[in-house]
Amino acid sequence: MANPVVTLFRIPEVKSKIVFTLVCLVIYRLGAHIAAPGIDVEALRAYAGQLQGTVFGIYDMFVGGGLSKATVFALGIMPYISASIMFQLLAAVFPKIEKMQKEGEDGRKKLTQYTRYAAVSLAIVQAIGYSKFLEGIPGAVARPGLGFTVLMVLTLTTGAVFIMWLGEQITERGIGNGMSLLIFFSIIEALPTALIETARLVRLGEVSVMALVLMLGIMVLVIAATVAVTMAARKIPVQIPRKVMGKGRIREGQKSFVPLRINSAGVMPIIFAQSIVIVPSTLSTFSDSRFLAEVSRVFQYGTVWYYATFALLVIFFTYFYTAIVFNPVDLAENLKKQGAFVPGVKPGARTAEYIDRVLTRITLPGSIFLAAIAIVPGIILDRVGVAILGGILGGTGVLIMVGVALDTVQQLQQHLLLRRYDGFMKRGRVKLRGRQPYM
Repeated sequence: MANPVVTLFRIPEVKSKIVFTLVCLVIYRLGAHIAAPGIDVEALRAYAGQLQGTVFGIYDMFVGGGLSKATVFALGIMPYISASIMFQLLAAVFPKIEKMQKEGEDGRKKLTQYTRYAAVSLAIVQAIGYSKFLEGIPGAVARPGLGFTVLMVLTLTTGAVFIMWLGEQITERGIGNGMSLLIFFSIIEALPTALIETARLVRLGEVSVMALVLMLGIMVLVIAATVAVTMAARKIPVQIPRKVMGKGRIREGQKSFVPLRINSAGVMPIIFAQSIVIVPSTLSTFSDSRFLAEVSRVFQYGTVWYYATFALLVIFFTYFYTAIVFNPVDLAENLKKQGAFVPGVKPGARTAEYIDRVLTRITLPGSIFLAAIAIVPGIILDRVGVAILGGILGGTGVLIMVGVALDTVQQLQQHLLLRRYDGFMKRGRVKLRGRQPYM
């Protein structure tokens, strides 16, 4: 059998998509190493270590270190991601936004345009805040003042808009989801440096070879478990009765299922929980208040209170975000319109209640897994002595990398199967994550 990877490059259309995607990603990473004008990079690098454990540290991971280096792409794709999440949450409050989501292609285009405007506004606000933050670092800014702020706003907003355009081009003309791929490569860019540092620690004897092997084995298990839970779903049986279509045509009855994912919320609960649990540390970094310093000490990374609060927040936000992104009533109505029904359950409201009850039950193990995957890898890496890998192989990084990798592989799989080639997985079952047959 032909190697599927080689086969991909033998298909001209797919080859051009892959090459285009790689070129865009190279441009993105090159821009992430160009410093913004008026910045003393050395002074900023000396201060960068204090960003760890704060909101800026999390943001810096998503933009590939651009924030700590004050590059022209320092804001990354995060303004657009934040705007998208904002509209997703607002749809549950404002019926007009929810209506646009259901209006088909025209509604989605209009909502995308509004998301772009919101992303630009967020980029401007973040650029102003970041410029003030840089002016507060001794020696980081050559000429602080209004001129520097205006220059930074123009530079960073332009960079954010360009990245947003680049991500949309990858989605339309390349392979995979452009926005997700940009975050994916921002995270893994730090992996080579972290691995080199780990090798140095092993060479110096600070980390034993046995501990390193144990760590690698555990991380393989963590990644495997993440893949399994990401793709796991509870199958709700659905039956469509036989129907006469007219002119002698008859649609035979069908039996299928609607997959309810165990982890419908994805990585968002961890991001929300991290953003809240590190607020005390962030505030104490920029304040001299003794009270904030004491609160920050209690909720410092590695303490029992930190892990307990973090786990509870992850579980809460898993249920919260699942309720936002998944509407059992809409699913029940779609099934009813198509004449489909769940065996033993009355169509309509009763079906919605049944789906909601099942979703509530399967979300609990999913939320517990998210809390574990967000905490356990970091503890293991700290104990082994390679905490530098925690930001990459921790819960947020692993979930994002696994999710994006699975989505990209599935898109490549579709391209191969459409052209009647063997896919990547000859024996396994590769399903479309999150897509439901009757929605």
